[in-house]
Amino acid sequence: MKIFEKCERLDNVARAKEWGLYPYFHVLNTRQDTEVEMEGKKILMIGSNNYLGLTSDKRVIEAGVKALEKYGSGCSGSRFLNGTLETHVALEKELAEFLHKEDAVTFSTGFQSNLGIISAIAGRTDTILCDKENHASIYDGCRLSFAKMLRYNHSDMEDLENKLASLDLSVGGALIVTDGVFSMSGEICKLPEIVRLAKKYGAGVMVDDAHGLGVLGEGGRGTASHFHLEDEVDIYMGTFSKSLASLGGYMAANKKICEYVRHVSRPFIFSASITPASVACAREALEILKAEPERVQKLAHISDFMRAQLKKRGVKIIESTTPIIPVYTYDDKKTFEACKILFDNGVYVNPVVSPATPVGMSLLRTSYTATHTEEQMVFAAEKIASALKQLKII
Repeated sequence: MKIFEKCERLDNVARAKEWGLYPYFHVLNTRQDTEVEMEGKKILMIGSNNYLGLTSDKRVIEAGVKALEKYGSGCSGSRFLNGTLETHVALEKELAEFLHKEDAVTFSTGFQSNLGIISAIAGRTDTILCDKENHASIYDGCRLSFAKMLRYNHSDMEDLENKLASLDLSVGGALIVTDGVFSMSGEICKLPEIVRLAKKYGAGVMVDDAHGLGVLGEGGRGTASHFHLEDEVDIYMGTFSKSLASLGGYMAANKKICEYVRHVSRPFIFSASITPASVACAREALEILKAEPERVQKLAHISDFMRAQLKKRGVKIIESTTPIIPVYTYDDKKTFEACKILFDNGVYVNPVVSPATPVGMSLLRTSYTATHTEEQMVFAAEKIASALKQLKII
């Protein structure tokens, strides 16, 4: 049947498998940590988003077990109807207080959060201005909203202003949506300039801080805190699957915006609520972050240390201050080859190839954890440099 013909055309996947270089769906045999067992092999993990190292923390695990025993395995319904537990409400209150916002709404996943927020806030007469390197969930949220989407060149404030200036806001409104920390490059958005332009043209501002919470700002409060612009960002979006060692997502905003989303957002209304164990783990991780803000400094230190180790060995990287460090491999096949060499030598990294990157700009996405050691970083940097030399990339 014609509808399924496309399923026969996964040429890039077929080629990678033929080369013996298929890099996806490696199976973990242990919990997520700085070192893991993957397919029976001991591996140094520098490809996870476990930024604060809390997925294996005994306190987080114990909180999840207690919630499982108290509330059961699931809620069997949406937050809108029978699926709201007292612990959901408590988590939203704690998030709002931590992020210095009036209210918060939680979603079942981070991806669903962007779908639910953007599709509720932006309608057919509105315009969304979207950085070209925003996360895929933002793009899908824009599509679901039926709003007009204008993409501006990555972190290009002149292009953003030109697009804002072209809008007729007498009919609908405008919302600028940006990643706080861009997930592939680790770059931080130009939030001060975005806020300035939003004020000038009467637009709202939404920041996806999935990779900013626990990484930037006072006590890990994120990108807006990093720039001292918490009052200037209308909506924060974030996820529990990274720094907060769980699963789920959230938005934080003023009470009117949050109440509107609760009653209008289809992905929120028609999805089962976050499981009790996931809520408990996120709450405990948030408490640890508040009690141990030094984890944020440890994360910055280990990330800077790794950058220095890579540069010392001639590896080209993007300059930033976040725990995401992309290593350029340029060619798709060489990217897969580099992943295999590293895996065989005890280091896990993530391959990023076209169309996720422009053709000729493929890379290894590496990311780091507050609980990594300097010794582990030296080992990883040596293995990365060796692999790139073997492939004649450096």
